[in-house]
Amino acid sequence: MKSTVETLSPTRIKLVIEVPFDELKESFDEAYATIGKQVVVPGFRKGKVPARVIEQRFGRGAVLDEAVNNAVPKAYDEALRENNIVPVARPDIEVTDIKDGELLAFTAEVDVRPEFELPAYDTVKVEVANATPTDEDVETQLTSLRTRFATLKDVDRAAIDGDVLLVDLAGETPEGDSVDDLVGNALSYELGTDGMLPGFDEAVRGAVKDGEVTFSFTPQNGDWTGVDLVVHVKVQSVRERELPELNDDFAQLASEFDTVEELRSDVATRLIRMKQLQQADEAREKTHEALLALIDIPLPEGVIKAEVEDHFSDGHAGDDTHRSQVEEQARTGLKSQFILDKIAEIEEISVGETELSAWLMQNAPRYGMAPDQFAQALMSANQVPMAIQDIRRGKALAAAMKQVSIVDADGNVVDLAILETDLNPGFTEAE
Repeated sequence: MKSTVETLSPTRIKLVIEVPFDELKESFDEAYATIGKQVVVPGFRKGKVPARVIEQRFGRGAVLDEAVNNAVPKAYDEALRENNIVPVARPDIEVTDIKDGELLAFTAEVDVRPEFELPAYDTVKVEVANATPTDEDVETQLTSLRTRFATLKDVDRAAIDGDVLLVDLAGETPEGDSVDDLVGNALSYELGTDGMLPGFDEAVRGAVKDGEVTFSFTPQNGDWTGVDLVVHVKVQSVRERELPELNDDFAQLASEFDTVEELRSDVATRLIRMKQLQQADEAREKTHEALLALIDIPLPEGVIKAEVEDHFSDGHAGDDTHRSQVEEQARTGLKSQFILDKIAEIEEISVGETELSAWLMQNAPRYGMAPDQFAQALMSANQVPMAIQDIRRGKALAAAMKQVSIVDADGNVVDLAILETDLNPGFTEAE
């Protein structure tokens, strides 16, 4: 097989491929086998019809068409490997010449990953937040812990954020018909959490025991989408939390520690750990952003256009602003893939079975599945290669992070060794 590459643009090439007929034997054998399984010839079992009989009964042209259809994808894939081409879309293939017994020639135009250089990682510097908790951070955590052991006390004042209310709800349409989904009695709710209905907190804030308020809201989904519904609220009681005193007795009640100072020290240690993990996430995000900003890559416009059109394939055209946002997201996503895939190739990063299993364990709950079910779903949809690519790109970014300069707000170098054990498989050592 002979192949040549013609560069049409930085993101599109044309392959000219010629395959001698003596290299097509396997494709012809498969063509005869395929046709033999589809036809019935008296005197022969199905699938056992000799090649000469197939040609006599159905013509050389039918065999030739089947063989070419079988050979072209194989030759195309081989040409990609020989020329180190990374396609990013389906090719436009045109068979240009078939000389029976001599030659098969075809062309393939395809969008490809452009050539570009990666920056020296040690020139990249990112800054993340400090990992040292403040006294205020520690007190906030201790207050949160005390809140879990708080008692509720009825108060005769106007409700404020943080109070726990006991309320009855009754919703109705503009015509006065009851809305069953908005009926509830003795509902306990913490004011200020915005966890009830849109406008509920604003309407009830300032209410008193046995007080009644009415407000309206318009659902954005469900059976009542776009309908202005009216909600009546009766406040049965207003209760405030009484927090236990922060002392040694509380420390013994709420933890395994004997003194409040031991508890405070443990809270501070846990906060440091949490902030270190936050540093890792921030370092990952900012390293990614820095690479995107530093590297200029031409992008295949056909791929971008196809992704935008696919986004709106449900029939919603979207306004200009929305379409611009989707296009920008498509550009950023494709550029990110190009960069991370190239890093993975240079660093010779692979994905092991253990890492794939860990990825499945981590992501299965997002889809409400057990890991085994999630794995089966991916295999059925032929999505396992995409999962492996996702892990590989995560590992590529981790490899780059280990070489960039990462400092905290005070200029101290951040040790990212924590990434290797505490975050997802994308942060493990490159294999």
